[in-house]
Amino acid sequence: MEDFGNTRFFAVEAEQENGTKIILDTVYHALTEKGYNPVNQIVGYIMSGDPTYITNHQGARSLIMKVERDELVEELLEQYIRSNRWKE
Repeated sequence: MEDFGNTRFFAVEAEQENGTKIILDTVYHALTEKGYNPVNQIVGYIMSGDPTYITNHQGARSLIMKVERDELVEELLEQYIRSNRWKE
């Protein structure tokens, strides 16, 4: 039988960069290297779903298509909220 009389301690490890964040970083840099405005291009992709907004440079297009567009929005919003200290 389990001992339910004691409280267990659960330690959460420091959050590692998730795949979405790494992909966005790679895509951002690939777009910048090719001379595109990365914000405009990423927004165009998220809004339309058209992968031609993203360059093939460094495999950026195939990378970004591995992530659902709502996950991209979630990651971007999470980073925005953290950078504005709305959430600690």
